[in-house]
Amino acid sequence: MHVAYWIVAAPLALFYIYAGGKKLLQDQEQLRPMMGWVDSVPMPLVKLIGALEVLGALGLLLPPLTGITAWLAVAAAVGLVLVQIGGMTLHLSRGEVRETGLNIVLLVLAAVSVWLGTVWL
Repeated sequence: MHVAYWIVAAPLALFYIYAGGKKLLQDQEQLRPMMGWVDSVPMPLVKLIGALEVLGALGLLLPPLTGITAWLAVAAAVGLVLVQIGGMTLHLSRGEVRETGLNIVLLVLAAVSVWLGTVWL
């Protein structure tokens, strides 16, 4: 189970560090070509989403690596599931059904991380 967790959680965490970092470090004009939804969401909320993604990614990695409060990995994965539910809700409210594909993949991977992360509970 440990190996399976790392196979799922490590790439997922890398994705969220990249995507969340972009949201944290770039302004609206830089994000717009990649994320058209930033025009309909206040930038402080975009920054908050980015921070949650980065924190969730760190939560997937650091607790199991250190062995300290490893249950936080499960909590981080649950948080990332919730982030994707919010992302899907936003896309569907904007009529962007085709854009929900990545959200679904990330949601499934985060849910699998929740399940696999229970090995540390």
